[in-house]
Amino acid sequence: MIRHLPRVFEEGPGRPDGPNDDHPMRKVTKQVAFDPGGWNDERRSKVAALFDSLAEEWHTREHPLRLVPLADAFERAGPLGYGRALEVGSGTGLGTAWLSARYDLLVAVELSSEMLRVSPPDPASKVQADAAALPVSSGSVDAVVLVNMLLFPAEVDRVLKPDGALVWVNTSGDRTPIHLSAEEVDEAMPGEWNGLASEAAWGTWAVLRRA
Repeated sequence: MIRHLPRVFEEGPGRPDGPNDDHPMRKVTKQVAFDPGGWNDERRSKVAALFDSLAEEWHTREHPLRLVPLADAFERAGPLGYGRALEVGSGTGLGTAWLSARYDLLVAVELSSEMLRVSPPDPASKVQADAAALPVSSGSVDAVVLVNMLLFPAEVDRVLKPDGALVWVNTSGDRTPIHLSAEEVDEAMPGEWNGLASEAAWGTWAVLRRA
């Protein structure tokens, strides 16, 4: 069950336009979240190649409002920011430094080798890996943070501690190419979960924990 909190941070001008539901990444996002066979070697290779090709210009997507939804989630859906966390789909590290300052240990996981290559040095450990097979033990992390990232429900469920938190952020809300609503995240995750969600600046966020 998701409980929506009222918006605190106004949207502000300049929110980018986004794709419709026919956009290829929208389709991939839904299939990966809801179809156990939605991720295969061919799709993995295509997604890795796409983000490799975008790595050099990815920094241009940074904007002052990008981290507002993430910060709002940490402020209002705690407890967050303790123990060990995974940032899955870390990209070029636009949010990694912010997260690494809030956890005892942060591991930044990214499929694209080029994204990792151009990311700046920071305190987080960086690992190139497929998010469908995270290189950590079952029940070993306090939080899994996904910002504009595909959701692999079974794998997130596997690595989280029993009281761990799933942090889901779309920095441009429903205009983000890789987008799921809070209710869709809840529906996709195995078992019963409770969560808080809200809008902040251009984005949306949800924090879910097992019921």
